[in-house]
Amino acid sequence: MKKAKIYKPTKTAMQSGLKKTDKWIIEFITKDTSINPLMGWESSDDTYSEINLQFSTKELAIEYAKKNKINYEIIEPKKRKIIKKSYADNFLK
Repeated sequence: MKKAKIYKPTKTAMQSGLKKTDKWIIEFITKDTSINPLMGWESSDDTYSEINLQFSTKELAIEYAKKNKINYEIIEPKKRKIIKKSYADNFLK
């Protein structure tokens, strides 16, 4: 049985905006990784590990997983704490 995780990606450390964080992604989980004897890289015989499917909503991703009989785990995004700052606050204390 295929296992996958459904999540919404977070922004990278090099990103200041939220450009590529609006899609939900299904990423298949692979457990049979091994070390390639020639190059020493981590490799796998499972081609599902190379697939990332993007959906516009979480409901569409869940519907796709149920339709294709994929066991899935949903990872909910964490809310950002936005602290309003003002330059004037440096001089008020």
